[in-house]
Amino acid sequence: MGLINHQAEMFSSRMGMGPWHHGLRWQMGLRPLTSLKATQLRALLRPPRPSRRRATHTATATPMATAAATTRRRPRRGSKGPNSDLSRVFTECTRRGDAAAAMAAFDAAVSGPDDPPRLAAHQYNQLLHLLSAADPSSFPGPAAAARRVFAHMLQAGASPSEATITNLARITASDQAANPGAADEAFELVATMKEKYGLAPRLRSYSPVLAAFRRAGQAAKAYAVEAHMAASGVSPEEPELAALLDVSSRAGNADKVYEYMLKLRHAVDCVSEETAAIVESWFKSDKAAMAGKTEWDAAQVKDAIVANGGGFHRLGWLGSGPWTVQRVRVGADGQCGGCGFRLACVDIDVEETERFADSVSGLALERETKTNFSRFQEWLEAHKGYEAIVDGANIALYQQNFAEGGFSLTQQLDAVITELRHRYSGKWPLVILHNKRIAKLMENSSNRHLIETWRANGALYTSPSGSNDDWYWLYAAIRLNCLLVTNDEMRDHIFELLGSSFFPKWKQRHRVKYTFNKGKAVLMMPAPYSSEIQESEMGSWHVPMEEKSGDERVRIWLCIGRTGPCKGAHDAPVSNGAVHDVPPTQAYNGVQQSQPENKADSVTGKRKDRD
Repeated sequence: MGLINHQAEMFSSRMGMGPWHHGLRWQMGLRPLTSLKATQLRALLRPPRPSRRRATHTATATPMATAAATTRRRPRRGSKGPNSDLSRVFTECTRRGDAAAAMAAFDAAVSGPDDPPRLAAHQYNQLLHLLSAADPSSFPGPAAAARRVFAHMLQAGASPSEATITNLARITASDQAANPGAADEAFELVATMKEKYGLAPRLRSYSPVLAAFRRAGQAAKAYAVEAHMAASGVSPEEPELAALLDVSSRAGNADKVYEYMLKLRHAVDCVSEETAAIVESWFKSDKAAMAGKTEWDAAQVKDAIVANGGGFHRLGWLGSGPWTVQRVRVGADGQCGGCGFRLACVDIDVEETERFADSVSGLALERETKTNFSRFQEWLEAHKGYEAIVDGANIALYQQNFAEGGFSLTQQLDAVITELRHRYSGKWPLVILHNKRIAKLMENSSNRHLIETWRANGALYTSPSGSNDDWYWLYAAIRLNCLLVTNDEMRDHIFELLGSSFFPKWKQRHRVKYTFNKGKAVLMMPAPYSSEIQESEMGSWHVPMEEKSGDERVRIWLCIGRTGPCKGAHDAPVSNGAVHDVPPTQAYNGVQQSQPENKADSVTGKRKDRD
């Protein structure tokens, strides 16, 4: 029998299967790990003794044969080292979600009479991750087990990572039923990880701690967690803000609820069902009915809304008395189906616009020839009267990927310019084109006449050789706070460099997409309202909920106001410097929108006429 076992062991070793007494028997599932005694587990995990047999002959091998033999004998990834069997146990237990078996194998390995195996840091993390996801009904007391694993990790000299502390904090925070101080202990782990281990906490490190304080109703401690997040440069997202909103609501802290409503507005466009329920609960409470001022400066509120880009004023609760909460839909023109209020077309505020323009300028100056881009900035400062910037190459090359296709200057680019002039009372847009395009186009007489006309009217700027015209048209549209006509989704590396939280909002409000129908340009203007949390100048709130289909026609909104319809319901909403007044008959269907003849009032930002 011993000879058979020895031969099986040699065979399995050559095949990369590990020792017979563990690798094959355990992989075949002949006995569950939890059914073995500690002595059996230790024997199972003990590495095999090296063979004492000597080679009886040698042979000269060619380099190719040696390489082939080396390839055949290469062990499987993760199988090297004295604790490779333990690693495979952890991996299999993780696959099955079996924390009990993993802990049994760990305890057997580290508590035996032999020298305990040296575990790698990732093995400790693997075990802690498994414990953090353990079902308490099948494995009670994961917190105690996690502390034991972590203590062994430190004793063994393994360096913890952010994942180590995060998993340990998550396990500890979930132990509130058995340990009333579990949330405090978990927060201590996260708050000191930088000082003790040089590790920066991440959002996932704070989330379980914040959830624990929310469950305990400890608002002050939840605020302390948020303060520590801010000090660490970590921004909360919807789940964390919902937790802070909920704990503030239950504490009756109206000022904090208002603060987190604004932060939620900044973090997300539309809220989940869970967050919507928290918002509804607050506005139906007695504390909410008592919050608010009965008198305020209407002009100050309106000015604040304009300065903020539209949609909110940041001046606190307005009005008094009970709130009415309805779930409604919004019309294609932005009119609330519950109270009749016209929702605003929200833009980024003036300060954000300036920072955004400076950010784009800084990146462009780093990547473009500095003198070229600086010259463009100076030129743009002297020519500020444009209502729209046109990405010339994007339009002229639209759907031209066929044999006879080319740079469609007259049929496509000129058609878009004509449509824009029609919309803006004859005013010329600014077309950005690379000068290498212009040099080739000027060889054709009809193209040359068109280009000379654009230049004579100040409607063309050519980006110089070696430049990327994307920087030019993007900066111009941001700096002048006007529309940008392009089908470019702005997803490539240039736009990833911006890393701006308000870039998607800016794109939503300023980009005009286009298509063509029977030779005529069809412009798809931005929607007449924004699907995001809005606070009106009369104190009402409108909160959009997530809609998986993306169809604005079926999106549900929370319409929240004091008893009675919203005052000023039919006033045109305002945004960053301009009134967005779109008549109800001109509906936005998500693809195409008709505009009134006098289109100058519908753009974001007032502009003076060109000289």
